[in-house]
Parts: sequence; structure tokens; C-alpha cells
Amino acid sequence: MADSKRTIKIIKYIGIGLAAGIANGLFGSGGGTIAVPAMVFLLEEEEHKAHATALLIIFPLTLVSAYFYLSNNYVDWNITWKAMTGGVIGGAIGAFLLNKCPSSLLRKIFGVFIIIAAFKMIF
Repeated sequence: MADSKRTIKIIKYIGIGLAAGIANGLFGSGGGTIAVPAMVFLLEEEEHKAHATALLIIFPLTLVSAYFYLSNNYVDWNITWKAMTGGVIGGAIGAFLLNKCPSSLLRKIFGVFIIIAAFKMIF
């Protein structure tokens, strides 16, 4: 019985990675919007760990996707350098705030962000 539970958990891990990878490659981002809720609801992972783990899952996905975007000349370097500067600073601030933010608040902020992003993309 323990082997079947372990197999199901491994399938969940692979499924989450596959879905996050497809979203990241197809949309240029979005892996975290899939990985975080999947880890919280499917794997019952704690909110803070899910967010931190999602970043490490997305890192190699982003490298692979970036390779394909770069090799097909889809990158606007004028935008990239400016946004990357803000992104690095924002990433450091966000990582610092993650440690300060209670899980219940983190979940609400993330949920609102997802709803706003979905609304903006639909309309």
C-alpha cells in the first residue's frame, strides 16, 4: 500500500512540473500560478514552502524557455535590461517579505493577484 501512495505522489510531482513547464514555455511565465496552488492543494504543502519551492522549480524552466526565445530572436533587449533590474530588486524585497507575511495573508494576496491578472487578460 505504501508503494502505491508513493507512486501517486511522484505522479503528482511530475504532473505539477509538467503543467508549470508548459505554462512557462507557452506564456513566458505563469509556472508559479500553477505550481503554488497545486502544491498547496494537491500535495498539502505549507504556503511559504510552496512559494519558495515554486521559484526553484521555475528557475530551470525559465532557463530552458529563455534559450528557445533567445535562439528565435524573440527578446527585446531594450525592455529586458530595464525590467530585469526592477525584477532583481523586487525579487529580493519579495523574498524578504515572504518571511514576514503570515500564510493566511500570503494566500489572500496571491489569490487577489491571480484574479486581477485573469480579469486583465480576459478583458
